[in-house]
Amino acid sequence: MHWGRVYQKQNIVTAAIVVTVMGCVLIGRLAYLMIVCSDEYYALAEELHTRERRIKAARGAIYDCNGVLIATNRTVCTVSVIYNQMTDREEVIRVLCQELDLSEETVRKKVEKYSAREIIKTNIPKETGDRIRAYDLAGVKVDEDYKRYYPLGSLASKVLGFTGSDNQGIIGLEVSYESVLKGIDGRILTLTDAAGLEVDDAAEERVEPIAGNSLYLSLDVTIQTYAQQAAQKVMEKKNAKRVSVLILNPQNGEIYAMVNVPEFDLNAPFTLLQEDVSMTSEEKQDALNQMWRNHVISDTYEPGSTFKTITAAAALEEGVVTVTDSFHCPGYYIVEDRRIRCHKIAGHGAENFVQATMNSCNPVFIQVGLRLGIDRFYHYFEQFHLLSKTGIDLTGEAGTIMHRPERMGDVELATVSFGQSFQLTPLRLLTTVSSIINGGYSITPHFGVEVRSADGSSVHKLKYETGERVLSEEVSRQMREILELVVSEGGGIKGSIEGYRIGGKTATSEKLPRGTGKYISSFYAFAPADDPQVIGLITIDEPEGIYYGGTIAAPVMREIFDNILPYLGIETTGLEETPSAP
Repeated sequence: MHWGRVYQKQNIVTAAIVVTVMGCVLIGRLAYLMIVCSDEYYALAEELHTRERRIKAARGAIYDCNGVLIATNRTVCTVSVIYNQMTDREEVIRVLCQELDLSEETVRKKVEKYSAREIIKTNIPKETGDRIRAYDLAGVKVDEDYKRYYPLGSLASKVLGFTGSDNQGIIGLEVSYESVLKGIDGRILTLTDAAGLEVDDAAEERVEPIAGNSLYLSLDVTIQTYAQQAAQKVMEKKNAKRVSVLILNPQNGEIYAMVNVPEFDLNAPFTLLQEDVSMTSEEKQDALNQMWRNHVISDTYEPGSTFKTITAAAALEEGVVTVTDSFHCPGYYIVEDRRIRCHKIAGHGAENFVQATMNSCNPVFIQVGLRLGIDRFYHYFEQFHLLSKTGIDLTGEAGTIMHRPERMGDVELATVSFGQSFQLTPLRLLTTVSSIINGGYSITPHFGVEVRSADGSSVHKLKYETGERVLSEEVSRQMREILELVVSEGGGIKGSIEGYRIGGKTATSEKLPRGTGKYISSFYAFAPADDPQVIGLITIDEPEGIYYGGTIAAPVMREIFDNILPYLGIETTGLEETPSAP
């Protein structure tokens, strides 16, 4: 009996100790949760009883150099439903089907889905959103949003680019300057009870959005319009595959126009220009990618005779040729086992270097290229930045495709000297030509000029690399004079405009594979020839019928310059000021 009472007493003591320890642990745990973790659990509780809706920030506007609005926003609405708050789901389904033109099956599936918030439709017109809001349906939310809008439709479509359903840039300047334009979204926080119903007397917490910055470009809507109309006209006349035009300031790299016809409607970017209902989704996406492609910066081609400008500049700078050097063209030139002909089969006969440039004579430029040699020629490829990208403020720029010096022989050197057997982009070509005729300084082609806050209170000027000397001032002057003679008396005469001093060069390059009869006709021109303020390049891809650059490309650039030179304030000069051969 005695031992039984002792054992019982020990059990009570043990149980008391266990209970006491457990109580202490529980109190300690509660103290830890209530004191140490209070902030964390407060946040979790707040999250459980609040519902967040985003307020999208207005995307920054885009303006041309004259302040013309070319990209802005339109107010649209997003309609959503909150399952726990709906009191008459059938009425909600009826109204949303009617106003949003959606099938009952589509709406019912979303309305009956148990979720905190289900989006029914986005990007609906504001007036539609206002009508739905007027029904005052419990559980139906109508939030205002923004949709990108382009007032000028297809103008500069492949330059500007567009945004997706989330208002984020997809191609063009819209994606290049995404961080500038996008803004910071706001939010609305609503207090709810345990059932997910909004508490009537609880105030909403609203964090206002911050609008994106505005972007100002060097693009000139007037010049872009002139160039786009001229390109469209010649494309239709020659039934060409496409036509591109690039116009910029050769002194500082500001781009006034970049045309790629056919352009597309920026307000309907997913609508193909020519859609085939039998297309698979993959085929349609490929077709869209081609429609959006900016050929001026993303496609390489053999430049043909326009590249003779680079060969001439390198040869004059290196001193392997002078403007008075004499040559003879029998209509061909033999390099190793290759007989490379001139475009004039009968030959040009006796001519000096300036005349050979005016005549665009292949045999003479082959000889000049061979005089330079592979190593020195390749040195000028690098000095003129031909082997690097231009650094333009657009994505998707392609690099130059050139022979490696160790794999170049005399035949390759000969063909490169007159613009064949390698490829570059129209942008790369015109950027390098600009540095040759602007006094010998490199430039960075660009569209962005400055960024302003939405309220205009702050302004940030954009800066680009420029000013590296790549050619002597004397050779730059000689090149301007030679190229002026090309237009006034040589192969580019159809690009001349009475009263203006214009320099330029034509080209007709056969596309690969050879023998298909497909060509790219091109011509670049600059003015005034003695102090270039504007330079333009046109490329016509696969024209039908006559395809010579001097015949079909030069007149188009003349038409464009005839409109834009007076617009830019470039005055005519007396014909007596036109220089003779240097």
